[in-house]
Parts: sequence; structure tokens; C-alpha cells
Amino acid sequence: MTDIDAVGSAPGRVNLIGEHTDYNGGFALPLALPHRATATLRRRDDRNVTVLSDGREAVPVEFDVETKPGDVEGWAAYIAGLFWALREAGHEVPGADIRISSDVPSGAGLSSSAALECSVLTGLDALAGLGLDPTTMALLAQRTENHYVGAPTGLMDQMASMHGREGHVVLFDAAAVTAEPIPCDLAAAGLSLLIVNTRVHHQHADGEYGERRRTCEDAARRLGVESLRDVQDHAVEQVLARLDDGSDAGAGDVMRRRVRHVLTENQRVEETVELLRSGRLREIGPLLTASHVSLRDDYEVTVQELDVAVDAALEAGALGARMTGGGFGGSIIALVDDGQATAVAEAVRDAFAGNGFTAPDTFVAVPSAGAGVVSSS
Repeated sequence: MTDIDAVGSAPGRVNLIGEHTDYNGGFALPLALPHRATATLRRRDDRNVTVLSDGREAVPVEFDVETKPGDVEGWAAYIAGLFWALREAGHEVPGADIRISSDVPSGAGLSSSAALECSVLTGLDALAGLGLDPTTMALLAQRTENHYVGAPTGLMDQMASMHGREGHVVLFDAAAVTAEPIPCDLAAAGLSLLIVNTRVHHQHADGEYGERRRTCEDAARRLGVESLRDVQDHAVEQVLARLDDGSDAGAGDVMRRRVRHVLTENQRVEETVELLRSGRLREIGPLLTASHVSLRDDYEVTVQELDVAVDAALEAGALGARMTGGGFGGSIIALVDDGQATAVAEAVRDAFAGNGFTAPDTFVAVPSAGAGVVSSS
């Protein structure tokens, strides 16, 4: 692509703790990864948009700036939806030729879609001179996923991608829609955060994710509140007792377990933040493991590969381990002492081989910078 006008870049994210809390008005603690998506944009004189992604089909996807939901499907919908969301918000954007490159693993629970959206939005903001702030761009990206792509996701992924900072995790408060950097210098504490991509592809736009969100929304209505965040300060068992109306024991038990996960997960996020602020990074390990147990038993979003990976990491000496992302596949994280990442990764690979699973991918995550403009004319 010649005559480049703007280049936007945005990271994937891994969530340290706080899963399935964002769409319930709760807390999450993600960090931006060094893995990034890059969007190179060139302004067009007409109202057309072409998008081409390195590593995908060689033929560009084309659509009009006036696109609406249903016009574009597949990976390009995440980009077309941004033009729609910007227009719906009253912003004028020009036609553009857009080329995407990304080293964020797709389907690994590391928010490759949020990185894609935020890189393009950052580039479009520079191209059109919109002057949007990071939180506004995160909200536009979420609107794209919810209403154009059709994935009922929360806001955590986009906020992490936009607000990431080197050496920090991001305390995302979904009710207040704020992002606060929390110091997390793993290296200084003699620790590493190992990511294990199970290579089991997950898909947020399927029924399982939406079903859990609907269950939580139904529980909030039964409790007479707008979201589960509104009962966060109540004793968990008291909240669960209020959900027991005796009408459907089976469905009621599922609802209580879903709510118990959300409320206890928010508590674990708050405890993790306090430990990080006091420099007691090693002590967060048991909270990570407790989060995985809750996601496995109460929220039921793990799969065998995730559970095997967590168990193998813990048996090999990890201080804590949990699945990360929406679940039903994707990745786990393991907090390990420096120098132990290779041994823990090897233990997980051995466990996968013993169970006949495809060999996982592993790497060490470092809290990195959020989205930004690489260059613009």
C-alpha cells in the first residue's frame, strides 16, 4: 500500500483475573500483551472501503461507508461495524483502503478481535481527525461487536486494548466505565506470567456465552436490581437465598451457581488489586486458582484441555493458574517463578500428549502499552 495516511496499532489482552464480570457491571484486571494488530490506512476519494488482512484470503473485502448490520459477515464485519458505529454516533469518516496485520493468536481467548477493532479505530480517528478519547473508542468497538457482529460481549477487552500500560494491569470497573492502571512489575518480583494457548478455538458469538449472560440478567431482574454489581456488597449466601423461589429447582441451582461465580470473582479481583498495590505479587497465585475452580464448577465454561493445562501447571510448581477469556477453549495463564516457565510449559505439553491433545503454544506475557497511532500524515 502506497501513500499511507495513518497507521493504528492495538494490543491483544490477557485477563489476569475477573472473568465474566464485565457484562455484570463488575471488575476485571486485564493487561495488554506485546502481541498487536496493525491497521494501515489510505484515504479514498469515494465512499467505499476495502479491507485486506495479511494471512487471510488475498481478495479484499469491499463495502460502502454507509454499511449497516447484515451487510458484511466474517472477520471483515469487525471493521465494517466500526464505520457503522462511528456514523451512528454522528461522526463523518471517509472511504479508505485498509490493510491489517496481526500477531495476536486468533481464537485463543486473547482478544484478537478487540485488537483488530482498536487498531482500525485508532487509525480512523487519526485519518478523520475525530479526536476521540480511548474510552469512547472502546465503547464504539463494543457496540460494533454487540450490534453489528452479533457477539454479546462486555467492554473489558476493548478497554484493556485502549488503556494498557507497560508494567501495569488495568483495573476495569464496568459499572463506572473506568480504567485504572495498577502497577504489576512481575520481573521485579522474580515472577513470570506464562500463557498456554490450548489451540482449542472458541467462539463468543455462539449460544453458550449468550446463555450465561441471559441467566445473569434474569437473576438481576429476580433480585430487583439493574445488574449483579448492585448486590456485590451483600453477603453471597444471602443473595443466593433470595434467588430460591422454589419454582424450578434445577434451573434455580444453575442460576445460583452463575451468580455465586460473579460475586466471588469480583471479590477475588479486589483482593488481587490490594496484593498488587502492596507489592505482594506472589500471593495472588491462590486467587488465580480459585478463579479457575469457580469458572469450572459454577460458571461451567472450561473444557477438558483447559482443566488439564491448569492441573499440569500447578503440579509442575506454578503458584497459581486459571483459564482466561470467555472459555470453551482458548488459553490459560500460570504464575510461575522466573526460570520455571520452560519447565511448566513442558509439563503442560507432556500432559497434552498423554491425553492425545494437540500440542499447545506457550509464551511469557509482559504487561505492554495500549493502542496508539504509529504514524499519520
